[in-house]
Amino acid sequence: MRALFSSGGKDSFYALMKVSKVDLALILSYEFPRPSPHLVNMGKSVETHLKAGVPVLVKHLRKGREKEETVELLKRLGVSEIVAGDVYVEDHLKYMEGVARDACATLIEPLWGEDPEELLYKEFESGLRVLVIGCKKGLKRWLGVEVDRDGVVELAESCRAMGVDPLGERGEYHTLVINSPLHEEEVRYRKVSAESHGDYYVLRVA
Repeated sequence: MRALFSSGGKDSFYALMKVSKVDLALILSYEFPRPSPHLVNMGKSVETHLKAGVPVLVKHLRKGREKEETVELLKRLGVSEIVAGDVYVEDHLKYMEGVARDACATLIEPLWGEDPEELLYKEFESGLRVLVIGCKKGLKRWLGVEVDRDGVVELAESCRAMGVDPLGERGEYHTLVINSPLHEEEVRYRKVSAESHGDYYVLRVA
């Protein structure tokens, strides 16, 4: 079985597009100090995979046992290949390598080592359309904004002006994929509220 580690965001979806097919998307729920945009909008994170024809399993992981419970789940499911959308954060890659090794699975990282800004443009040129559902204070004007190939240049410029990576792999902003070439229909949504948590903003949608 081939499983995609996904949040419903642009990088994990583009990784899915690069490998063409997976049997299952795993959305892992962690305990964070502040609300995660993807967990706050879990229903839409699940929906975007289903509309792309990918079955979804959501698993909550207990604090301090995240890796152990992830490995147990993968073994129980019989996962032999793990697909993830890491690009350059070494700690992420090492963690995923450890999970794969302990689960006796092969790790596939189709985006690893790509130039972050070039990859950002490739993602949107591929046909992704996303909604920004979380961002740092300096990018607040992007909260609740849809981005596609026509808006990606302006997003990249805003990130550069703030002095952050335009790809946002360190959490500078988070996205929800609302349409892609894999989607049978787009994800429809209604904006419910925008919340501030220190210097981070989260959009709730329904």
